Amino acid sequence: MGDLGVNHFLFLSAILFIIGMMGVLTRRNLLIIFMCVELMANAVNLSLVAFGWELNSLNGQGFAIFIIAIAAAEAAVGLAIIMALSRRQRTVDVDDIRALRD
Repeated sequence: MGDLGVNHFLFLSAILFIIGMMGVLTRRNLLIIFMCVELMANAVNLSLVAFGWELNSLNGQGFAIFIIAIAAAEAAVGLAIIMALSRRQRTVDVDDIRALRD
């Protein structure tokens, strides 16, 4: 890959993870929080693939594919829950939703 080393990919992964973490901590919209969690999972995938590439192993790619499959299932369940809450409460703002506490 030319001049790109594993450190470049790990730096990019760290930046993506920090952006996702800041989105989870600062946003109040459930859909935005959900997308930020997915961004953090993809940052972890990038670091696993980078480590696998550095070590000449396919284990990182295998774990990444497993995480992608889990994220797909999580996305289906999470979006269904968000849709049910938004239909019941008419909002996706975290501060306004009290349905899970009742």
